Amino acid sequence: MARRSPLDDSRTAAFAWARWRRLMAFMGAVTLLTMGVAFAWFASLGEPVSIHFYIAVGLGIAAMMLLTGALMGLMFLSNGTGHDDSIGGD
Repeated sequence: MARRSPLDDSRTAAFAWARWRRLMAFMGAVTLLTMGVAFAWFASLGEPVSIHFYIAVGLGIAAMMLLTGALMGLMFLSNGTGHDDSIGGD
């Protein structure tokens, strides 16, 4: 039988989700920086590039980085709060 999860406590859950939101805010800033560097690099090449290329690159970078950050953050949240231990077998 599974034990009670530490995330069932509202204070623990609030702290964990606040930490996850901080991580996502940091990943959002890093994503914007990465997109800016990529766009500057493409612009410095001097080749004519369609606006659709910039949109596709921006969406690709944003989707990959933010999804990776969200999933890793959820993994850290689950392990860091002890939720994994309460669900796992003995």
